[in-house]
Amino acid sequence: MALGSVTLRLYIYSGTEGSYSDADLKYTLSKNIISGQSNIVLEIGELVRDYLDVTFNGTYTSSAKWVAAVVTYFDTDGEEYTYSSPETFNYIALDGYGYFEDGINPELQRHALISADNIYLPEGTAGKLPIFAEGVGKVRIDSSDTEITDNGNSNQKIQYITIPADSSTIQVYDTDDTTLLKTITVNNICEPKFTPYKVVFQNKFGALQDLWFFKKTTESFNVTDETFKRNIIDSGTVTYNLDETQNQRYNVNAKTKLTLNTGFLKENMNQTIEELFLTENAWIDYGGNVLPIIPVSKSMTFKTSLNDRLTDYTIDFEFGFDKINNIR
Repeated sequence: MALGSVTLRLYIYSGTEGSYSDADLKYTLSKNIISGQSNIVLEIGELVRDYLDVTFNGTYTSSAKWVAAVVTYFDTDGEEYTYSSPETFNYIALDGYGYFEDGINPELQRHALISADNIYLPEGTAGKLPIFAEGVGKVRIDSSDTEITDNGNSNQKIQYITIPADSSTIQVYDTDDTTLLKTITVNNICEPKFTPYKVVFQNKFGALQDLWFFKKTTESFNVTDETFKRNIIDSGTVTYNLDETQNQRYNVNAKTKLTLNTGFLKENMNQTIEELFLTENAWIDYGGNVLPIIPVSKSMTFKTSLNDRLTDYTIDFEFGFDKINNIR
């Protein structure tokens, strides 16, 4: 009997693969086959994404979740197939994205979760490198090896390896510990004049990535308000006081904006800058606090050593909250 319909039960959960319970059931979908087609397509990516919370408070943690898609198949008479139903598909989910030219449902790289081959850090400052633990056996920083272990828990899938201060080279190896997958150069920047600021953002792999801005920083703010015209006449004396305003201001608030400059970068950092422009989540270590920010620069021209000789970027950000606390 031909395939007629399917029912999909979608479980999204933390922990180890297969450890879901009824409480982890997030969606139940049913769909009939379209006439003339031989298969049924269900899109679950946007549904899963609702349960992938990327947060940062100064601590780097894995945002990965397990997904179990349990599919029950029915024939055109509505009878369940007994030889292949239900069928369970297990996935590890990260909140990343591919580009159009990557094709449908691309699987992103399974080792170092950054695009560039360079990392910039202030001199004397440690950093973080996000890796996908399933695909990495060890990380060698200069001559020191860090063995990567993965116990299968979702909180182990993205791991953030500490880059010691003043390191120079990072090598990421496959699970066989011998196949070199990626080499990253660490550039340690001495900045004697300006205060460097660290921006942490969610990159295309769904991992948190650091990007330091070394040069000039400016802070500004834009005020919004409303006014209404008051009646200030004292009906008893039929006079008014000169110290009372006729045009009353209300709903006053402001948005603070930061303009940051990267300083000079190597050309292969262009993709990192692009991912920062495209991010939905970003934070800055500012004034002793980790604060959410939003990139408000909406256009970018790629700089190259051929066209521009030196590559640097100035980017505008806005804090992700109002200046006056109006949370009720």
